[in-house]
Amino acid sequence: MDQGAERRVAARDIAGGQFRYYDFVMAAFVAILLLSNVIGAGKVAVVHLPVIGGWPFGAGILFFPVSYVIGDVLTEVYGYARARRVIWAGFGATVFMAFMAWVVVALPPAPSWTNQAAYATVFGQVPRIVFASVCAFWAGEFVNSYVMARMKLWTAGRHLWTRTIGSTVLGEGVDSMIFYPLAFWGAAGWTTHLVVVVLFTQWALKVGWEVVLTPVTYAVVGWLKRAEGVDVFDEGTDFSPFRARV
Repeated sequence: MDQGAERRVAARDIAGGQFRYYDFVMAAFVAILLLSNVIGAGKVAVVHLPVIGGWPFGAGILFFPVSYVIGDVLTEVYGYARARRVIWAGFGATVFMAFMAWVVVALPPAPSWTNQAAYATVFGQVPRIVFASVCAFWAGEFVNSYVMARMKLWTAGRHLWTRTIGSTVLGEGVDSMIFYPLAFWGAAGWTTHLVVVVLFTQWALKVGWEVVLTPVTYAVVGWLKRAEGVDVFDEGTDFSPFRARV
């Protein structure tokens, strides 16, 4: 697309079109998704709050919400169909990562290699949690992208912050409502009360991150629209998640 002032176009009118930075945004989305699951998910950190004291949290929450910010950028700049392709790419990468981790951890270690226990602690994954994570990611990201695209039509492209925050409230809500019950309901050490408390705490923190990062989202969206020269609206888009075509 020619660089310059962006022009409003319907998503169906640019099917098959080429963009300068779409593949880079896709790569960033998949990379952050995988790294937040591998590096962040395995560590429980603690922050010391006034009055409350130490408050534990999963370290992955610092970076996983960035994938939702990038999802917002993808839908806002390139439209739902191209965001859908990226979500499927992330889904496939996550499934392969889980499969690879299972295979590598299960391989018998060489007698001279004494790090198997530590390796399994870091990269070993509980099948129930992996299943919950993949299901929650898939559903939450598609809800986020769908709401983002629909709200853009309703608002005629105005008030970007309402779309980024509104879509995250619903998308992260679906993500949390699926992940925590599937992963921890009835698990040892997890009472129903604890599942509910952690669910809503994590949901609120993720939405809070979206609010904090709103100025960054505005800057990235504005720059990409100017660079690509278009402002895509999902008029006539097939919103089925079970398609790969743009």
